[in-house]
Amino acid sequence: MICGGLLDSNLKIHKRGEVVCFGMLAPRKFLRKRKKVEVFKDAADEADQKNWRKLMNEIDESGSAVSVLTSMRIEKHSLPKDLVVGTLVRFKQLKKWNIVSEILEWLWLQDCWDFGEMDFLMLITAYGKQGEFNKTETVLNFMTKKGYPPSVISHTALMEAYGRGGQYNKAEATFRRMQSSGPEPSAVTYQIILKIFAEGNKFEAAEEIFESLLNDKSSPLRPDQKMFHMMIYLFGKARNYEKARKMYALMAERGVQRSTVTYNSLMSFERSYKEVSNIYDEMQRAGVRPDVVSYTLLISAYGKARREEEALAVFEEMLDAGVRPTKKAYNILLHAFALSGMVEQARIVFKSMHRDRCTPDLYSYNTMLLAYVNASDMEGAEKFFRRIKQDGYELDVVAYGTLINGYAKANNLEKMMEKYEEMRVSSIKANQTVLTTIMDAYGKNKDFDSAVVWFKDMESCGVVPDKKAKNVLLSLAKTTEELTEARQLVGHTDSNVNENTGDGFPKSVIDDDEDEDEDEDDDYDYDFAKEILSVQ
Repeated sequence: MICGGLLDSNLKIHKRGEVVCFGMLAPRKFLRKRKKVEVFKDAADEADQKNWRKLMNEIDESGSAVSVLTSMRIEKHSLPKDLVVGTLVRFKQLKKWNIVSEILEWLWLQDCWDFGEMDFLMLITAYGKQGEFNKTETVLNFMTKKGYPPSVISHTALMEAYGRGGQYNKAEATFRRMQSSGPEPSAVTYQIILKIFAEGNKFEAAEEIFESLLNDKSSPLRPDQKMFHMMIYLFGKARNYEKARKMYALMAERGVQRSTVTYNSLMSFERSYKEVSNIYDEMQRAGVRPDVVSYTLLISAYGKARREEEALAVFEEMLDAGVRPTKKAYNILLHAFALSGMVEQARIVFKSMHRDRCTPDLYSYNTMLLAYVNASDMEGAEKFFRRIKQDGYELDVVAYGTLINGYAKANNLEKMMEKYEEMRVSSIKANQTVLTTIMDAYGKNKDFDSAVVWFKDMESCGVVPDKKAKNVLLSLAKTTEELTEARQLVGHTDSNVNENTGDGFPKSVIDDDEDEDEDEDDDYDYDFAKEILSVQ
């Protein structure tokens, strides 16, 4: 039972029984990692370890490894090799590839350092992770001239560099050469090429490679867990959800263990909260512990379905499980309340973010603003709008667009245009959503001709009318003549416009309830799915 009137005391949440807590988002004590007790060999070892930590901190603070290492070498006349190697390994573990490459480039020029094959391979790997394909090519050519044998590490790094640099065809060509003439691709090579194909939308090529790995007779290796995860992500991105589910089922058939990442990958593309909750239940039955991403995906599914009570219940369950929420988790819960204009609940979430070390960002502020607008509290919205700037954030098109939409819903064209002009004076360019909102408001509150003026004005503002704008214009036509004119205007615009506004607005800033399912296929969050895979 959640007290305070937010939830019904008899509410059953997602087959979990009654939700029990003593107040919405009450403070929890999260598990803290115990400080590791260090044991040193002797006083000299202790001094070395402390000096090394000091070195790491100085590099982090300065942002430049070379300046710190140079000053240290001048001070001590030489750098212990163990210290340098330990520093490189640590930054590699932290995936700070820019620092790794900086140190190695510097060592390459030092007479006192015998720069060998392993150093070159690490440098190429660092370049590859950063997408520096020109530098990767240069070092690889140098290694070839020096007589170093071809390595799967260097060629995989080159392939990855091409992929991260957006050179998808060159990445594929490198992989095909490895297949035909060597060095033979490793499991890591296959993992990376599948990821590259997913990012480059080369879905058929990825499927062909994966299918070849499933052939037990001819396959050089068996697909591992990471490859299955990447294929689930790839099919989700391709909106081929049935194949993604089949890939999930195939993992069990092949005896590949499912992990939290597996279930999260599957949940990331499901559009129905029922499907997401079923996968979540299956994960728990399998004895796989949900992580913060699992909870966030379920909260998001409930939020999109306007089931705020269930979203809160899952958030509370996450807190009770001792899982510290991320800023994204908080923002998603905040968004769930904002969609329904539940201002008081949204305020509690907003305040709780500070408490749990999740300082609200601009998205949080804009979402809180949306809560006021959806509650038809424009006075509160104006006050919070001013607070955004007072708290040190730059007002953007999302903030202005949210207020503009609020006044449009209230049929207050004067205040709507006041905010629009204020936005223009601030040198903030109107986007598709803002212009469509204004067009719709004029069409509903004045006449069709004024809506046509705004529709035609979109292109002069550098915005090509999208599907939403066209549908709004058609809906505003009341007579046969107006409908004919609307159809002509819609037909004369580019039919290949991008239907995704890409404006960063909190969902449903301008959408009416009846339009919620129109872009249902766009609910798949590619960035979230990539975030899931990045934890592997």
